[in-house]
Amino acid sequence: MYLQVKTEEQIATEQAWYGSEKVWLVHKDGFSLATLLKTEAGSLPEGKVKIKLEHDGTILDVDEDDVEKANPPSFDRSEDLASLQYLNESSVMHSLRQRYGGNLIHTHAGPNMVIINPLSAPSMYSEKVMHMFKGCRREDTAPHIYAVAQSAYRNLLTTRQDQSIVLLGKSGSGKTTNCQHLVQYLVSIAGSTGKIFSGEKWQAVYTILEAFGNSSTSMNTNASRFSQIVSLDFDQAGQVASASIQTMLLEKLRVTKRPETESTFNVFYYMMSGADSTLRTELHFNHFAENSAFGIVPQSKPEDKQKSSQQFTKLQAAMKVLGISVEEQRALWLILGAIYHLGAAGATKEAGEAGRKQFARHEWAQKAAYLLGCTLEELSSSIFKHQAKGPMQRSTSFRGGPDEVGAGDSSGSKITALDCLEAMASGLYSELFTLVISLVNRALKSSQHSLCSLLIVDTPGFQNPRMAKRQRGATFEELCHNYAQERLQTLFHERTFVQELERYKEENIELALDDIESSTSMSVAAIDQASTQALVRTLARTDEARGLLWLMEEEAVQPGGSEDTLLERLFSYYGPDQGDNKGHALLLKSDKPHHFLLGHSHGTDWVEYDAQGWLNHAKQNPASQNAATLLQDSQKKNISSLFSSRSGGPTVLSGSIAGLEGGSQLALRRATSMRKTFTTGMAAVKKKSLCIQIKLQVDALLDTVRRSRVHFVHCLLPKADAVGVGGEPRVAHGESCDSGLMQLDVGLLRAQLRGSKIIDALRIYRQGYPDHMVFSEFRRRFDVLAPHLTKKHGRHYIVTDEKRAVEELLESLDLEKSSYHMGLSRVFFRAGTLAKLEEQRDVQTRRNITMFQAACRGYLARQAFKKRKIQDLAIRCIQKNIKKNKGVKGWAWWKVFTTVRPLIEVQLTEEQIRGKDEEIQQLKGRLEKVEKERNELRLNSDRLESRITELSSELADERNTGESASQLLESETSERLRLEKDMKDLQTKFDSMKKSMDSMEMEVMETRLLRASELNGEMDDDDTGGEWRLKYERAIREIEFTKKRLQQEFDDKLEIEQQNKRQLERRLSDLQADSEEVQRTAQQLKKKCQRLTAELQDTKLHLEGQQSRNHDLEKKQRKFDSEQNLSQEEVQREKNIREMLSREKDMLTGEVFSLRQQLQDKDLEMCAQNVKLEQLEAELLDLSSQETKDEASLSKVKKTMRDLEAKVKDQEEELDEQAGTIQMLEQAKLRLEMETERLRQTHSKEIESKDEEVEEIRQSCSKKLKQIEVQLEEEYNDKQKVLRERRELETKLLSAQDQVNPRDVETEKRLRKDLKRTKALLADAQIMLDHMKNNAPSKREIAQLKNQLEESEFTCAAAVKARKSMEVEIEDLHVQMDDISKAKQALEEQLSRLQREKNDLQSRMEEDQEDMNELMKKHKSAVSQSTQNLAQISDLQAQLEEALKQKQDVQEKLSALQSQLEFQETSMVEKSLVSRQEAKIREMETKMEFEKTQVKRLESLVARLKENLEKLTEERDHRSTSETREKEQNKRLQRQIRDIKEEMGELAKKEGEASRKKHELEMDIESLEAANQSLQADLKLAFKRIGDLQAAIEDEMESDDNEDLINSLQDMVTKYQKRRNKTEGDSSDSEVEDRVDGVKSWLSKNKGSTKNLSDDGSLKSARFAVNVDAGEGKEWKEGKEWKEGKEKAVDQSRPVSVMSSLSYRKCSNINDSIGGKGTTALSSVPSRSPRSLSPPSVRPSPKAPYHKMIRTQSAPAPGGSPRLGTMMTMARLSPRPTLKPPAGLGRAWTAAGETSTKSPPCPPWPPAGPPSPPRAVA
Repeated sequence: MYLQVKTEEQIATEQAWYGSEKVWLVHKDGFSLATLLKTEAGSLPEGKVKIKLEHDGTILDVDEDDVEKANPPSFDRSEDLASLQYLNESSVMHSLRQRYGGNLIHTHAGPNMVIINPLSAPSMYSEKVMHMFKGCRREDTAPHIYAVAQSAYRNLLTTRQDQSIVLLGKSGSGKTTNCQHLVQYLVSIAGSTGKIFSGEKWQAVYTILEAFGNSSTSMNTNASRFSQIVSLDFDQAGQVASASIQTMLLEKLRVTKRPETESTFNVFYYMMSGADSTLRTELHFNHFAENSAFGIVPQSKPEDKQKSSQQFTKLQAAMKVLGISVEEQRALWLILGAIYHLGAAGATKEAGEAGRKQFARHEWAQKAAYLLGCTLEELSSSIFKHQAKGPMQRSTSFRGGPDEVGAGDSSGSKITALDCLEAMASGLYSELFTLVISLVNRALKSSQHSLCSLLIVDTPGFQNPRMAKRQRGATFEELCHNYAQERLQTLFHERTFVQELERYKEENIELALDDIESSTSMSVAAIDQASTQALVRTLARTDEARGLLWLMEEEAVQPGGSEDTLLERLFSYYGPDQGDNKGHALLLKSDKPHHFLLGHSHGTDWVEYDAQGWLNHAKQNPASQNAATLLQDSQKKNISSLFSSRSGGPTVLSGSIAGLEGGSQLALRRATSMRKTFTTGMAAVKKKSLCIQIKLQVDALLDTVRRSRVHFVHCLLPKADAVGVGGEPRVAHGESCDSGLMQLDVGLLRAQLRGSKIIDALRIYRQGYPDHMVFSEFRRRFDVLAPHLTKKHGRHYIVTDEKRAVEELLESLDLEKSSYHMGLSRVFFRAGTLAKLEEQRDVQTRRNITMFQAACRGYLARQAFKKRKIQDLAIRCIQKNIKKNKGVKGWAWWKVFTTVRPLIEVQLTEEQIRGKDEEIQQLKGRLEKVEKERNELRLNSDRLESRITELSSELADERNTGESASQLLESETSERLRLEKDMKDLQTKFDSMKKSMDSMEMEVMETRLLRASELNGEMDDDDTGGEWRLKYERAIREIEFTKKRLQQEFDDKLEIEQQNKRQLERRLSDLQADSEEVQRTAQQLKKKCQRLTAELQDTKLHLEGQQSRNHDLEKKQRKFDSEQNLSQEEVQREKNIREMLSREKDMLTGEVFSLRQQLQDKDLEMCAQNVKLEQLEAELLDLSSQETKDEASLSKVKKTMRDLEAKVKDQEEELDEQAGTIQMLEQAKLRLEMETERLRQTHSKEIESKDEEVEEIRQSCSKKLKQIEVQLEEEYNDKQKVLRERRELETKLLSAQDQVNPRDVETEKRLRKDLKRTKALLADAQIMLDHMKNNAPSKREIAQLKNQLEESEFTCAAAVKARKSMEVEIEDLHVQMDDISKAKQALEEQLSRLQREKNDLQSRMEEDQEDMNELMKKHKSAVSQSTQNLAQISDLQAQLEEALKQKQDVQEKLSALQSQLEFQETSMVEKSLVSRQEAKIREMETKMEFEKTQVKRLESLVARLKENLEKLTEERDHRSTSETREKEQNKRLQRQIRDIKEEMGELAKKEGEASRKKHELEMDIESLEAANQSLQADLKLAFKRIGDLQAAIEDEMESDDNEDLINSLQDMVTKYQKRRNKTEGDSSDSEVEDRVDGVKSWLSKNKGSTKNLSDDGSLKSARFAVNVDAGEGKEWKEGKEWKEGKEKAVDQSRPVSVMSSLSYRKCSNINDSIGGKGTTALSSVPSRSPRSLSPPSVRPSPKAPYHKMIRTQSAPAPGGSPRLGTMMTMARLSPRPTLKPPAGLGRAWTAAGETSTKSPPCPPWPPAGPPSPPRAVA
């Protein structure tokens, strides 16, 4: 990618931008651009900054938190939000707004797509745009919905994994429209087998879905009221094999109930407005009801009616396209008409419990019953009676538990007649919608094999009535759609954040990310959280938290359940705690009754719901269940057939999910997965619950999507009143009033961005490593980028350590270290790195494929060339055989052979054909039988497979049902055991309590008896009673006193506690205030920290981007330097080669000039020799005319003639050699010139390419300098151009005034013509002026005309000159371009050659490295040996020291002994002692000598070891030096090898030139042979004249003086023989020798010298036997007869050779008289190369003269001479000498083709016999 050169204005704008720090000021109405002003420290409070607004220049002091950094203007319309330099909310909204203002509604947001719904339909979804995205990668395309589809389709083809595209957003944001675009693109680009899935068919599908599933709401005029999954199944080739649609969450109650200002489904209005008269009559639509219980009334506006009528026609056409028959359409219209008539019929209001449920208007109910095909009583009982029929009872009663009983009891009294009617209508429409989906899937299904699927999920968007300025609360259906969107948002959060962070944690990748906010699990839990006892059937309310759907189910079956208790329990579980505010809880109470607020999208979208009547949605109404039975039992066959056929099929799952039918394996797998969701665990028990079905449907949707790779598309709503209530858009404070940018509501856009968490996803995408691959997969995919590693390890190298292999691969790829990270099992990449690697891989793969194609084409071309050569050889063989056939096709025996041969084989051939026909018929029968069996087996296998899948699905359902039942049984058993245990515990407690109560009653009775006895005792004894009374009163007073005292103490303590409580409350309030302040501060600090962290991460990413860019520039610079050095070396080499070629060219030019001079000299000599030859011929004629010439003069003349002939031949040979040398030199010169021109062009091309690369890199490195230079240069050029034009004009004027170029004849003629024409015009003007003199002519006008004429002439001349100069310059430029292109090509070839040499050198370096390793091993062994030697040396040194110590001891002992000896000597001891002491001394001396020798030996050993050590060290040094020397030698050898390779290349070129020269010389030799033959023909003509002279001489000698003539001829022959013996080695003419031989034979006959001359004559006369034609044979016979007639006068024994020569002369004379036919016949046959073994030419050869043929056929044949004449004629005329002759004539037949000089005598002619066939020539 080339960097775009920026203009001066752009550079100045960027510099000004970076100079002033631009920021965004975030405020309530949006954001505004401002400039951050620098202030002194301490001038502003902490946390405040000073800014200046751009739109009005206002200076404000704002908080730091309200300021966000702004991006440069170049990022205003960035295609990917992840590429923004500063990623913040305002920058993202600014980019989106700028793009939306430019009608760019699509924007990449990392791996996701953001689409802002346009208010108008843009023209960016055409077929041409689709093909622009076909086959492209995501990085190569602009943001578009087609790019998402292409990316998913590309991933599906590469990974063979299921893909999903999930559309998220609010209602009216364009999700369904984008879904249609996705499907259309995939069907159009992928195609289908047989084009069964076309765009027209899918358009028809969406037309039907919009009619039956869409309606007008407060948010959208055409809103989808159901969720759908569009499944496209692809086969192995990537084509669409089958498709299906699954629908769920249909808002079926919209048929009967809907909010105000909203309508029912579109199909009712289409049908009422567009039905024709027949259909109206059949549906009883001639008169519509005034009011309807369902609110379905016809449209009142004419334009709406017209539009609805058009839509109904379009709907009917769409049904026809999908193959829905007329009867099926009629059934649909009947059911829709029945629903309308049920609404018109209405229901009565019951008056108390005795009221009867019935229709309000029976006439309309009668119409509805008629349309449904039933009676009014059947319809009434189905609607108003609460008994379900047959199968419905079984389907609704899973178990007869207490909840069904309670539901029936509690709801039976509350269900009204209108509720029953509405339930029937909604049930009918639900069945109708399911039928429509089944019909659509029937048209889309296919039995083709599919490999993987692509799912497109489209659900209704977020619904909020407040956004459309509606004061009502949201309904339960809107809560369901919002819940589905929340679940999809949770999936997005899970895939984007949770899984990524978990993957980083698993791979030990530390990533500094902000705290990711929790997902929308709180708001989702408030709706669908299940309890742990969900499987237990209980009526008791528990304190365990559960969601709204579960609470609705419980409250619906509770006796006192209501919406109030429902909301009370919901708030108790999920409402805010005391002291919490709105930010901590997502569920709040509303001021209105039965209303509550739920915060969707992370609390950014608060929706107020109205819960009035929600419990009715949880109650099962039997009327809705009777709808299916009513339709199946209909009397109308078209209705009953449709619904009865569906009753046994699994098309609907628990009345919830429609469209589960499908013929493909993937569709059955999806259906099984969804059924498993409804039949596993809790779902098996609760799948009949209307509320829990909502959760199960969304669970099935998410389970299906989770099995695939998900692509998210965020659809944004531009403004709140875009589709709903009209109104002017709001203008944000401080924003520009550009109409293109005012289409966005900034507040709404900010809320959608915050709710979708797009910015957080972008941040984790930028900071993390979004692309990752397993080690093995990465290595296998990208090892093509490192071919040297593959070459090093081999293609089949088994990698033991994948991580190490990947590290080596990444190091070889030279990637930036920060762009990737190595995990434990996979490698992670920054965003965009993997895309670059993929692009490099594609480039390398294209290069490899191109090389492979070139190799394949070369191989195919060589094979084709070999085939052509073989064909050429075969053609030549066929031609030869055809020529042979032409020669023998007239031969009778050949005709017989060719006629009889086919007749022999015809019988056998017919039998073989009959046998083959029978075999073919048998094989055909077997083939048909096998095909029939195969088709039957295929049908059976398909049928069995479908049956197996159905049975497996049913088995799975039954198994799941059994599992759920077993789980239910186990849970109920455990509950029963628990309750029994509790009951036993309570029973024991009851018994204990009863016992204690009995004991207490006994004590009470005893106390009562004692009291009674005491009273009785007081009466009896007063004294004793008074004492007890006193005691009692005293006790009472003490008790009262104690009570007062305790009361006082309690009051005191209570007052103290109250004071403490007030103090604590004050402290608590203070602490709460402090805590709130701290929380606010912490929140602000957290926001500030997050903002600073984000800015820091943005700066860090920007720095990494700059570093990677610098790294790329350094790589390019290094590559450029190396290429520049190589190109310089190549340029120098080319210069040297050019100089050498120029020198060789000069030398060859000189040689050619000298050879031409020599050739001219030889031509002059040749001319002189020709003149001499003519003179000699004239003299010879004169001599022949002289009759009295003596023999000496004749021999002299002949000798002179022979000498001249020899000289002529020598000169001809020299001329031929000179001509060949000149031609060779001219060819060499031409070849050198062509090579020089080619090298020059290649060199110029390479220089041009290198210059272009240098210029590009230089531009990328120095943009600013170049911009300034370009501007200065343009100014300077403009100035120079003006001056040059001025000078050129001046020079043109001067040159035009001076003279006109005499050589420019054409210009002069043209100017003369112009001058004549202008003169004529001037004359005419003069006449006019003369005529107009009376009208006061003006001289000034005449002068102006003259000046204009002169200026035109000057201008014309200057233009002609300028044109010629420009043509010359253009030609020079063309020449320069050719030179540059040639130089470039040569440089590329040299570069490839150097690359090959580099690879060879690398292999050699590896070999040298192996040798080096071996040397190192040897060195290590030597070092270990040296260490062992050192250890031995240390041991020897220790031994030496011990020996030295012993030596010292011995010397001390010796000195002591000597002292003792001296003492003994002085003391005059005995001699014996002295002798003994001396002996001891000698012994000690010997020991000392032995020790000395031992020490010397050890010292020598130590010295030797030291020498060895020194040698080893020297050897090591020597080895190291030798190693370095070997390395240098290796380098030198490599250079020598490179030079030798170059020399070998040159030698190969020279060898090729030599072979070419050799071929040229062979061609020259052939041409010279042809010239030599023509010269020989001329010489033959001269010899004919000599023969005539000889004949005349013979006649003269016979008549006059024979003896003198014989003597003279004999002398002449002897002289000729002597001269021939002297020049034996030279070649002579055979005919001359023949003439001499004839003369010899004649002389020998006359003189009796036959004995001396017979041998030579016979030998040399045998050379006349080649190619004698028929005419010559005839003349030979005439000569023979003439000779026989003349034998009377002449001797009878004259040899045949003389007569043959005479006859030959006569024949030649005859031929000359006729016109030279014989000679032309001889010379007209084409010549053959001397290398040919069997030349077909009949031209006479010097080695086979005519006499041979005559001699070999001199013996007469038995059958007479005619046969011999015939054979001679065949030998003369046939150009095929290799034909096999008849038996006995092999030698005579092939005599004309032989090249030997001798031949054996011919055998006699054999008797006639059958001829043998000719021999074919291969």
